Amino acid sequence: MPLKLLGMTSVIAITATGVAAEMNFNRISSFATFTNNQDASAESSAEIISASGDGMTLVYSDSPLGVIGIIDITDPTAPVAKGNIDVGGEPTAVSVLGNIAMTGVNTSESHTAPSGMLKAFDLTTMQEVAACELGGQPDSTAIAPNGSFIAIAIENERDEDLGDGGLGQMPGGYVVTIDIENSVPACDSMVKINVNGLADISPNDPEPEFVDVNAAGEIVVTMQENNHIVVMTQTGEILSHFSAGSVDLTRIDATDERSALLFTEAQEGRLREPDGVQWIDNDHFAIANEGDMDGGARGWTIFNKDGTEVFEAGSTFEHAIVQIGHYPDKRSDAKGAEPEGMEFAIFDGVPYAFILAERASAVGVYDVTDPSAPVLTQMLPSGIAPEGAIAIPSRGLFITANEADLIEDGGIRSHVMIYEYQDAPAAYPQLTSAGADELIGWGAISGMVAGEDGMVYAVNDSFYGYQPTIFTIDTTVMPAQIVNALPVTRGGFAAQKLDLEGITLDGEGGFWLASEGQTGRMIPHGIYHVNGEGEIEQEINLPAELLAVERRFGFEGITLIDGTLWMAVQREWADDPADHVKLVAYNIESGEWGAVLYPKAAVETGWVGLSEIVAHDGDVYVIERDNQIGDNAVIKMVYRIPGDEMVPTALGGDLPVVTKEAVYDLIPDLQATNGYVVDKVEGLAIFADGAAWVSTDNDGVDDSSGETFFWSIGNL
Repeated sequence: MPLKLLGMTSVIAITATGVAAEMNFNRISSFATFTNNQDASAESSAEIISASGDGMTLVYSDSPLGVIGIIDITDPTAPVAKGNIDVGGEPTAVSVLGNIAMTGVNTSESHTAPSGMLKAFDLTTMQEVAACELGGQPDSTAIAPNGSFIAIAIENERDEDLGDGGLGQMPGGYVVTIDIENSVPACDSMVKINVNGLADISPNDPEPEFVDVNAAGEIVVTMQENNHIVVMTQTGEILSHFSAGSVDLTRIDATDERSALLFTEAQEGRLREPDGVQWIDNDHFAIANEGDMDGGARGWTIFNKDGTEVFEAGSTFEHAIVQIGHYPDKRSDAKGAEPEGMEFAIFDGVPYAFILAERASAVGVYDVTDPSAPVLTQMLPSGIAPEGAIAIPSRGLFITANEADLIEDGGIRSHVMIYEYQDAPAAYPQLTSAGADELIGWGAISGMVAGEDGMVYAVNDSFYGYQPTIFTIDTTVMPAQIVNALPVTRGGFAAQKLDLEGITLDGEGGFWLASEGQTGRMIPHGIYHVNGEGEIEQEINLPAELLAVERRFGFEGITLIDGTLWMAVQREWADDPADHVKLVAYNIESGEWGAVLYPKAAVETGWVGLSEIVAHDGDVYVIERDNQIGDNAVIKMVYRIPGDEMVPTALGGDLPVVTKEAVYDLIPDLQATNGYVVDKVEGLAIFADGAAWVSTDNDGVDDSSGETFFWSIGNL
């Protein structure tokens, strides 16, 4: 495969494919919700989502703006903003029948004086056509499959800041049903269904969370904080009710041990506290066990409507999340991956349950042909914090609504993401530890180096500061597979005070590692020689000439050329000319230091710096990137530096400036994932035959979707 130069077509899809085609869900487009707003700088959030009867229009609730947003997906690969409808309060849910969007609206003055409405809007005229007083704060809605009525969970949620945030805060919630006549809710038909006295936990303060209706017109309701489930009729007859129960978990990370993935713990009797619920058939339903108060079962469960437990995922769903690098370590002491929303639909005769992991920003796709033995078929990447989902089997589409909007932090915005059921291999993940002999947790991949026989070695950065690791990645399989995780140790213990950003082979079975210093965190800038067992044998600190001018953004990559180590400094240090950074040299035998200057691009927004350096076939290649994300990303490039210009000059004087040649524009490849362009392209590995691989850093799933892209850019 020839190297893709500027302007040539992307090859990223090639690296994610297998040989034999099969039916899979693949992302085909994304829609940033702020594009629906007149003021794009305002916070926006896609939470619960539904679709018109013809499947051509999406409608999502947007709580921060107090609107429902409308998207035209006539062409699902190119969604079009159709604007917002002001609902006069906080929209909590939306369900669409035909062309009428029915929205639960919270109008409460306080937790002790809850109120709300069900409002209906015509999507053609964008006008309100009905408004029903509900008497309390709605949380979710579901329309009967035959369109005859709508069920609404009135949660009257607790004040989490009151006392210990527990139950016993009146008034309690209930369930409402309203007949639908001519596609519009008939407010005078409202039935209020009392669910007091059913749960073992705080029976007089029920908090209905999520509702769904099966083809027989039966309603299932989760009461999350009460850890209870109720099955009822439209008129309020209680058919069954039972505790959601608890789960014993093994091989989990249940401690906030400050940045280490250690799946060695167990917990007994974790309350499920379910959030999302979906009927699978007229006898079985599935629940997503988020655990909002005291729970945190981390998985999902299938029940018979009589209360018989049919299937329990235990820790297996979370393990699948671990293997694709999406495990949210900062939530270990709480609810882990936090399954919350879910969807069920039948595609080409196959019944699928879609389980949304809010904190892991991933979706598990399960074949539930046998409800007692679901089969995990895929793990899909989503935007940050998937909250709601809708399936449109008639068009072969599945859609997620992702609520996190990181506008205040300059991060990615809330997105709706669209997937298509295709006769094609799964495009994600591109890197996984599935199939390894042990459960390997990973994330925040930074520097890389190519070895032999298709193996790439990579390091993680200081997000996992208590677990510095060298990963062995097999690129001969698809997706690429992490087959080993080698701890970096000092004196037999996990090495501390490292921020590994670069790795290269030492030619003797070991490695040289570069650590980016952070003075404020007492992490030194340094070079480390590590043997094949991961033990640090030599630590090389920076000379006084460099320490005198150092800044936080230090070494990002390391490579070895004829006995000299070269390290790329990410951004300018105190003595560097504007838009120039050092490539620092260290002669292993003599101990001499030197450097050259690299001319980087100037930008108006954010900054540009280097994030990798690799020597190959007499030349040197670097990754130069900006810190921008999504549509703001401009520079994600591979450049070549002529090898004969890599002649270091002594520090402290005028440094020569090398020249660079643009080799490969990475942005088209990143756009080809049909999500959004991520900022941190961090790793480059080039094999002896010129085959080159690139990776991104997912920031340990902290304010990140967790997506890691690992792909071939062809042969150099």
